[in-house]
Amino acid sequence: MSLPNHGANPHRLYEQLAIKEPAQIIDFSENVNPEGPPISIKENWSNLLSLISRYPDPQGQPFLSAVAKYHDVREEQVLLGNGAAEIFALLATWFQKKRAIIIHPTFSEYEATLVANNVEIIHLEVENILTWKLPIHQIVEEMQQADVLYLCTPNNPTGVLPPKEELLLLIEEAKKVNCNIVFDEAFIDWVDEGSSMIPYLEDNPHIIIVRSMTKMYAIAGVRLGYMIASPSITKILQRKTSHWHINGLAAVIGATCLEENEYRDAAICYARKRREEFATFLIQLGCKTTSSVTNYLSFQIPSPQDSQKFFHAMLEKGFVLRHTENFRGMDGKWFRVGMKKEQAMKALQKEMTSWLKQN
Repeated sequence: MSLPNHGANPHRLYEQLAIKEPAQIIDFSENVNPEGPPISIKENWSNLLSLISRYPDPQGQPFLSAVAKYHDVREEQVLLGNGAAEIFALLATWFQKKRAIIIHPTFSEYEATLVANNVEIIHLEVENILTWKLPIHQIVEEMQQADVLYLCTPNNPTGVLPPKEELLLLIEEAKKVNCNIVFDEAFIDWVDEGSSMIPYLEDNPHIIIVRSMTKMYAIAGVRLGYMIASPSITKILQRKTSHWHINGLAAVIGATCLEENEYRDAAICYARKRREEFATFLIQLGCKTTSSVTNYLSFQIPSPQDSQKFFHAMLEKGFVLRHTENFRGMDGKWFRVGMKKEQAMKALQKEMTSWLKQN
């Protein structure tokens, strides 16, 4: 049975598996900030309502200038998107009928958008899922015949961030053979800006960075993301967007979020604490866990052959984990868990402990 390819919307999962949805569920399959949007958004909500009746700025202001200021780049280097998903869809049209390298396991949306645009895909797998160890030599070899390499940094679903020296090496090798690199930094907010590849863009116009506002700021319903790249690339993709594709509410909310330094720092600390606690719990139970640096991690139970049974048992108790059926190399034998409030994490740990002791 084909399961949903993304986390969130748990009711669809229950429907497809014909499992009765419990009265209370906790959705660990999505990985947005459990604190919810910044308090400044809530306090300013009455003023935001007035934006509904106005046409938004066609360039997405004030978010466009806020992004440029936040990353210290020029506005012409920024392309705004109705979520990072729109950016990936636009990028795929630019690479139409070309060759792309994807390193698995990773975010499924790259392949979905590229296939829809008749892009030939070279599939490579990491040498170690726990550390998401990149097959550097294979990548360098395949880049000679490819137009673009997609890299998720930190990776989804493992949460691993490859060493910067390896990423810089790939940038240099890609430059030699005229291969673009798309860095998906949707979860870099959970690490720090010092880990971003954005500072290397000026000297490397063949790299493209995609960012999401969804995860850190808990504004999944607003749909907001952006790309930072060479102006020649953003100009081409901007022409492919529809007019007013960034709504007025999103533009103001996004600009406000980027000013939330304390909120961001607190979220990073909280996620690190919950992640380390959960990883310790999993290891004590004999599970394998990925070396995540973000607000989620992936794990494998001691008896991977029982993964489906475990997944269904958790669903029946109201704990929705992210399955990995659609992640190449994981094949449903791993699970991803987004960090939640302490009480929710403890409830999951209690249920997992009980199940693993009985099975």
